[in-house]
Amino acid sequence: MSESTVQQTPRRLRASLAPSDLIFRLVARGGGGLVLLITGGIGVFLAYQAKPTLQTYGWKFFTEQAWQPEANQIGVAAVLFGTVVIATIAIALSFPVALATALFITEWAPRGLKKTLVALVDLMVAVPSIVYGLWGFFLLQPWIIHLSRWITDFFGWIPIFRVDSDPDAAIFDGATYASSAFIAGVVVAMMVMPIACAVMREVFDQTPMGEREAALALGSTSWGVVRAVVLPFGRGGIIGGTMLGLGRALGETIAVVMIVSPLFEINWHVLQSGSITISSMIALRYGEASGSQLNALMAAGLVLFIITLIVNLIAGFVVSRSRSGAGTEI
Repeated sequence: MSESTVQQTPRRLRASLAPSDLIFRLVARGGGGLVLLITGGIGVFLAYQAKPTLQTYGWKFFTEQAWQPEANQIGVAAVLFGTVVIATIAIALSFPVALATALFITEWAPRGLKKTLVALVDLMVAVPSIVYGLWGFFLLQPWIIHLSRWITDFFGWIPIFRVDSDPDAAIFDGATYASSAFIAGVVVAMMVMPIACAVMREVFDQTPMGEREAALALGSTSWGVVRAVVLPFGRGGIIGGTMLGLGRALGETIAVVMIVSPLFEINWHVLQSGSITISSMIALRYGEASGSQLNALMAAGLVLFIITLIVNLIAGFVVSRSRSGAGTEI
């Protein structure tokens, strides 16, 4: 006996949208579109204002070190170099601290202490830049000057740690080490550390409990679980958090203005006084700039805008992948 089977098309479930759902969807889409519109508007405005400068100077604008509008010498080579150097120092110093803090909060901190540490890290994000600048100028700089001299004494054979002074002089010249890129990098590192730590902590918290328990069942220690499970799963968060911190470091203004001594030339000696960044240069020169000089400052701002936008877009993409678990290779 044969039986005929009737293939039925699976019924599709469609959610009926209530008026509140439609309103929420419109508001959400409008908010996302507004963010894109504002970001695009900023880019278009900067590009329009920078057009006269870029047409006048061309590629020389990116290779010239001096910033002397009265002498018709305008370029971002020195400020771009200083921006990258200070941001690199900040990330190099903040990354291990942020990673260690995030691991301690998620893996080893007691419950009561964990809440306190999370609140303190979040509070550090909200501290204004000028507070960090004052703290770095009056409190940290006198101590870091002596640290800079110690680094020069023992590692001065490395070109970047060399200074243009006699390290064996009878009288210590602290001004040689003051207002340096290294001091600014230390202060900026304290500002970007909580941002990177917060992102890493969120991703570490999403590590599947089943994989943690499986590692423990196989005899892993607490550090073994972190090394074999947590860190591989949170690799995307580590990279994304670090790059978000890098985006903040690239655009930091007030703290750098208060600490560094402006120097419009490429200074390879990070422990020696003198440096400049794009954002701090704009803050220093904006008040006295004329029409054409404003266009040049807008061109410098366009360079910084493009760099930070690319860094933040890459960071957001990496973090979004890590949250879905795609960054793990367990």
